[in-house]
Amino acid sequence: MNIEFNKNEDVNKQLVYELKTRLKKIYLGGGEKNAAKQKEKGKLLARERIAYLIDKDTDFLEVGAFTADGMYAEQGGCPSAGVVCGIGYVSGRQCMIVANDATVKAGAWFPMTAKKNLRAQEIAMENRLPVIYLVDSAGVYLPMQDEIFPDKEHFGRMFRNNAIMSSEGIVQISAIMGACVAGGAYLPIMSDEAMIVDKTGSVFLAGSYLVKSAIGEEVDNETLGGATTHCEISGVTDYKHPNDQACLDSIRNIMSMLGAPQNAGFDRIKPAKPKENEEELYGILPENRDKPYEIMEIINRLVDQSEFEEYKKGYGQSIVCGLGRIDGWAVGIVANQRKVVKSKKGEMQFGGVIYSDSADKATRFIMNCNQKKIPLVFLQDVTGFMVGSRSEHGGIIKDGAKMVNAVANSVVPKFTIVLGNSYGAGNYAMCGKAYDPRLIYAWPTAKIAVMGGSQAAKTLLQIQEASLKAKGEVITPEKEAELLKEITDRYDSQTTPYYAASRLWVDGIIDPLETRKVISMGIEAANQSPITKKFNVGVIQT
Repeated sequence: MNIEFNKNEDVNKQLVYELKTRLKKIYLGGGEKNAAKQKEKGKLLARERIAYLIDKDTDFLEVGAFTADGMYAEQGGCPSAGVVCGIGYVSGRQCMIVANDATVKAGAWFPMTAKKNLRAQEIAMENRLPVIYLVDSAGVYLPMQDEIFPDKEHFGRMFRNNAIMSSEGIVQISAIMGACVAGGAYLPIMSDEAMIVDKTGSVFLAGSYLVKSAIGEEVDNETLGGATTHCEISGVTDYKHPNDQACLDSIRNIMSMLGAPQNAGFDRIKPAKPKENEEELYGILPENRDKPYEIMEIINRLVDQSEFEEYKKGYGQSIVCGLGRIDGWAVGIVANQRKVVKSKKGEMQFGGVIYSDSADKATRFIMNCNQKKIPLVFLQDVTGFMVGSRSEHGGIIKDGAKMVNAVANSVVPKFTIVLGNSYGAGNYAMCGKAYDPRLIYAWPTAKIAVMGGSQAAKTLLQIQEASLKAKGEVITPEKEAELLKEITDRYDSQTTPYYAASRLWVDGIIDPLETRKVISMGIEAANQSPITKKFNVGVIQT
């Protein structure tokens, strides 16, 4: 090991420590005081409910832990957008779990809460995963109702999805474990089965205060919409339970009787660890995001037995493609090569840039994986497509379009891990969020933006200087330096993985050592959803 390796290792381990520290804070939800109030009512907290529900000694893959992080400061913040989502195992069956966190604004729905719930439903629908809703919410956060209520991707879309999933035979089970108010009342009742916890659970279209103001009737919430009312009078709910634990036990029992899912047929053999030391991932990835490194050093620490069948090794070397296995699953890997390489034609290809030949190779490889029904894994560390007259004359736009087309029309499941840079159209070609990866996670080293910070800052500076000069202001060197720093700091803050995760551009940020687990659980989920479409790239210029 050299000094550079040790320096990288120290930096990357520090980033992982920061990640875990930030997660611990997020896991506290609305804080100890609000947690104590829930406990006084005899309720488990959202994360405690999930821990009780899932099978012992199994993994829970959280989706959107950092959602809304740093947002809604004026409203006091909204950790994890007030809802915990993820893929877990219940009675041996993989499923999507969605649990409202009543310690955060009584589980009220913020705009990002709706976006996160829709993402959880999207994952469930794509992979035909059963969904378990643990409902405990005061409904829409009224001061922001205009940002959550009426649009296509707002609150109502969730109930539309309930109906679509039901029609497609995707099982949905809801447990009303606290408040369930107004429009939110439709979610559990549009599920296949709904259960309610006595005395703490309640469901109604309008609470007692609103009922009194609307029609003058005086009635308490328990009589209006408690467990006894809905299990013995209205028939709205199917099961009544004395406490959270009994309710969760009932869900486990129901899940144990589900019929087996259809199998998509993705190939899996007995899993094996990489021969290369996975811990060395920390030392391989450079501290400086512009520095080169050998992507095969990363791949060899992710694939089983460190065995990788590279495709067109000597051609299009700024992208590495090939076949391997991750936790036993056969995968096709498309990864950006970060070291500077020399082509057979003697041309230098710079790290992280996609050239015409690389795009051509990746396109052919993606098509092959679709033909063979092999899931795709994209390892992103890309600065974009090559620019300049030589590239334009060589048809870089055409070749890039072919790659984007193949990614967009791919029918096998795609999984994206953002290792480092994810800039410009490179983000799209390497299966960014807009291209429907089944899961997309980032390492703490990730940076996601339209272009790198230094280029963007200089471009933005030119625009701002032109605007100030038009107003007659004099730009001194000191003023220019101040503006550049201000712009750079603002831009850099928007390229961090935390900024991306807070807005659900990625499903989460992970320790690099969790990469194999994320991909394996993702393919296991995808294997429950047989491929029904044929791969067709449409019109591509040759």
